[in-house]
Amino acid sequence: MVCVIPARDEAESIGETVKSLLAQDYPGEFRVVVVDDRSTDGTGEVARRAAGGNNRLVVTTGGTRPAGWTGKLWALQQGLEEVGRGPAPEFLMFTDADIQHSPDSVRMLVQRARAEGRVMVSLMAKLRCNSAAERWLIPAFIFFFQMLYPFRWSNTPGARTAAGAGGCVLLNHAAFEAGGGLAPIRGKIIDDCNLAAQMKRQGPIWLGLTERVESLRPYEGIGAIRKMVARTAYAQLGYNPLLLLGMILALALIFLVPPGLALLASSAPAGVLALAAWGAMVLAFAPTLRRFGLSPLRGLALPGIAFTYMLFTLDSAWAEWRGRGGMWKGEAGPRADGAGK
Repeated sequence: MVCVIPARDEAESIGETVKSLLAQDYPGEFRVVVVDDRSTDGTGEVARRAAGGNNRLVVTTGGTRPAGWTGKLWALQQGLEEVGRGPAPEFLMFTDADIQHSPDSVRMLVQRARAEGRVMVSLMAKLRCNSAAERWLIPAFIFFFQMLYPFRWSNTPGARTAAGAGGCVLLNHAAFEAGGGLAPIRGKIIDDCNLAAQMKRQGPIWLGLTERVESLRPYEGIGAIRKMVARTAYAQLGYNPLLLLGMILALALIFLVPPGLALLASSAPAGVLALAAWGAMVLAFAPTLRRFGLSPLRGLALPGIAFTYMLFTLDSAWAEWRGRGGMWKGEAGPRADGAGK
């Protein structure tokens, strides 16, 4: 079992991530490969210090991204090259450099994969929800993701939906290699869901929410959340302006029209129906809010939150049109160099 971590300028969090992985109670052989992707903040050295001389950690230095690859996937590919220098593992794990794992995280992932015959098991890390911006916008990120990728459909063999969470992914190594590894998705900005689709062609996959895996990354202000969403939002629409327009209209119809009618309707029946629709969205959002320890009454603001995400999506399209789409650690995605598809 080998875990690969792509890391560029992650000195603030990589130490906790490495410590949590080396403290796993997994009973088999377990190694960690950190790909220090040309960091300028000492990320690699912080990772080594966190390991305290533990020889299960290898830190390798990444090279320049070739045309056609996203930055994160190229870092992972270089980690896989390091993995290939040793015996082939039964499982591979990809995790981000800002993810903290509980001691039983890896063991439970492997147990599920083996017991259910899953070729991919992924956990959506519990995102930080401390700042005001996080409390208002982060739960909606999970809510909208589940609307786009219903977990039950993704977890059902034979269903077309396939979803993953890139912060924590366990892969059956043989199935991953049979699917072509990372090369088929090398230019994909939404790497986790594209990897999930690739793996689902090899066998059943599973994605779930968890308390065992937590994100350490803070989003103190709305600008940080905007960047996170805008990086992939237009890619999700296939860079298609017609789909962008359709999505904006659909979100407006679902989330903005009901409160608008409830407040401005000229007839009682229309107002009642609009209030019922507004109430339904509040009830649908409530379980996600409770998961973050927040009052379900915050769901009343979901129309305004949805409007904010619409603006983030438009910003994503604007960045793509300016050749700045898919930014990862200050570097534009492969479409900017003309090689990505």
